[in-house]
Amino acid sequence: MESCDLANKKCVPCMGGVPPLKDTDLQNIYNQLGNKWSLINDHHIEKDFVFNDFLEALNFTNKVGNLAEEEGHHPDIFLSWGKVKITLWTHKIDGLSESDFIFAAKADLLYQ
Repeated sequence: MESCDLANKKCVPCMGGVPPLKDTDLQNIYNQLGNKWSLINDHHIEKDFVFNDFLEALNFTNKVGNLAEEEGHHPDIFLSWGKVKITLWTHKIDGLSESDFIFAAKADLLYQ
């Protein structure tokens, strides 16, 4: 399964009560994502998206915000001049779920 396969899936709202992805399951889905996302302490993923100016970064931020509403999955977004940093994890389980990787793959498509 490749990142584009992840991008074709839909984020599923987490109601809690499920364990976060760990070990082999986490590594397998992380490897599918690729595209320079960083896995931090097996807890969250993050990526910096680079732009030519503030307006391009702002436009991307707005697209990611719209995607978040459509998917019902809300990342942390940091906007600065020429850069947008997206950090993802599922707050209700205090770790990573498949939806985090789905959202990441969709964000990558928005950036292309």
